[in-house]
Amino acid sequence: MKTIILRGLGTATPPFYATQEDAYEYFFTHFSLKPAERDLYRRILLDGKIKGRYLGMDAKADVLETDPDRLLARFLKFGRSTAVAAARRALAEAGVEPAEISGLVFNTCTGYLCPGLCSYIAEDLGLKTTIRFLDLMGMGCGAAIPNLEAAAGMLIRSGEGPVLSLAVEICSATIFPGHEPELVVSNSIFGDGAAAVVLDLSRENSQDGLAKMVDFAAGLFPRYREDLHYRTAGGRLRNHLSRRVPVIGARTVTEVASGLLDRHGLTRNDIAWWAVHPGGTAVLAQVAKTLGLADDVLRFSYRIFKNYGNMSSPSVLFVLREILDSGRPQPGQKGMLLAFGAGFSAFAALIEFASG
Repeated sequence: MKTIILRGLGTATPPFYATQEDAYEYFFTHFSLKPAERDLYRRILLDGKIKGRYLGMDAKADVLETDPDRLLARFLKFGRSTAVAAARRALAEAGVEPAEISGLVFNTCTGYLCPGLCSYIAEDLGLKTTIRFLDLMGMGCGAAIPNLEAAAGMLIRSGEGPVLSLAVEICSATIFPGHEPELVVSNSIFGDGAAAVVLDLSRENSQDGLAKMVDFAAGLFPRYREDLHYRTAGGRLRNHLSRRVPVIGARTVTEVASGLLDRHGLTRNDIAWWAVHPGGTAVLAQVAKTLGLADDVLRFSYRIFKNYGNMSSPSVLFVLREILDSGRPQPGQKGMLLAFGAGFSAFAALIEFASG
């Protein structure tokens, strides 16, 4: 059996940073807000848990942009630069040169390009022309985990590595001014970021690199599709999320995680580290409740949400980076990555930490 090793993990954000107080002041000044809408912005931005967010913008005024062409151009500009920055950090940690990369898997849901960002990233990093590549779209916040599974599949099929896995979202390119509560929530919690992972086949033993990728699981629940999805309105992406998302997300990821644990004869107590998508404090609290975990177990997810907001698909890898840096897991300890997204979809990855 071939062993897939996570050799490097890099994260990056766009340079523009706005505190939640900055956002409230700007929305209050430039948006036409109804009293209930203004109160909701105040409660989320000023009384919520997020300190601030990194945004793919050149200036605050960009938040008022509604032209679809300029929004897409902004997605390309900041998606490209942020993804490349994350990739360079992952490559550096892995000790891998760009010319050594044999495969590239990329995912996003916040902008559509043809060709996809793989073309731009390959050019900027100087990847070889014989590289195998895959652009994934439309999977929402959970996409980093199936991205990793696709990258692992490339390695297993070809026997050639390393493979670079990249998730990037410029959620700020989908800000949609409107009076509906779901739009207020979306405009208030989503941030931008990118995460990159270098996967490779173990050359000597399963304890090199940062972690061993043990197995993956997924679930697709179309009956909940209308509770979480993007749709196009006036040529722009408009987020739709219902109040049921925390409950549905917790229910679906628990089902998927339980199946993965059962397959390996494990229980939840065998998992020392949980990297759960920080979709919001209500989401994390519901996941902890449904899985029977103490809130402290998800402290790294809460920390990422506080410092970055919900960055959609890269978020779960930001949590894993935080676990590696602050939690300092021991070799042999097991971890679980959990995320959910549009569809309604849910994903899990079982990992075993290594000595790296």
